[in-house]
Amino acid sequence: MKRSRIGQNFLFDPLIASRIVEQSGINRDDTVVEIGPGHGMMTRLLAERSGDLIAIELDRKLFAGLRKEFGNSGNVTLLNMDVMKYDFGQLGPFKVVANIPYYITTPIMFKLIEGENNLRSMTLTIQKEVAERIVANPGNKQYGVLSLMVQFYGKAGILFTIPAGAFKPRPKVDSAVIKVERHSKPPVDVHDRKLFDKIIKKSFAGRRKMISNTLKTLYPDIKSIMDEINIAATRRPETLSMEEFANLANKISEQHG
Repeated sequence: MKRSRIGQNFLFDPLIASRIVEQSGINRDDTVVEIGPGHGMMTRLLAERSGDLIAIELDRKLFAGLRKEFGNSGNVTLLNMDVMKYDFGQLGPFKVVANIPYYITTPIMFKLIEGENNLRSMTLTIQKEVAERIVANPGNKQYGVLSLMVQFYGKAGILFTIPAGAFKPRPKVDSAVIKVERHSKPPVDVHDRKLFDKIIKKSFAGRRKMISNTLKTLYPDIKSIMDEINIAATRRPETLSMEEFANLANKISEQHG
């Protein structure tokens, strides 16, 4: 399978690769997972800095090249498989550093932050637009489910942007390197995490609608619930902070069990 068919664009600038690895903050005490190592340019740098490196590559031809170069490396484990089928829960504390294929960025991120695992941080090269969605604040048109889910999990920030010309094949958009460091404890008090996620996702399914209208099919008394916690029934989802979504979910949990 040609990698361009599955959305991967290879970073070929060694200075940028070095900068990514440097700013990831990994060291010899860390177990690191690289998703989609490709030709192995960043793999070499990660292997030098990390204690143990797990490189997961889907493409068989690329995997063969990686095995030829790193097969005898004492601290590198190569896996030829789909990362969506990998069980991250089997690992102790680990960090992810990767240039993720654009087409699967969001599924991979949700797998990492929603799974039962010991992930400590992610340093990812992704589409600039997606990175901006992740760090967006309430009131911003890019603010949404991805913003809230990732920011609930950890502290997110854009480290730097990468022009499209630094990749082969050249993508149509610029990229950004984002780092997400796991919170030591959740930033807001949530009584029922599954309900919290459900309320957020349902609310943004009707992004341009008032939350009271979107949620009334699930909770006919939603207007009175919102009134009790001082959230106007006319509010739209992009205006609510994470704390307000937590308060809403907690109140619904209290009244509906």
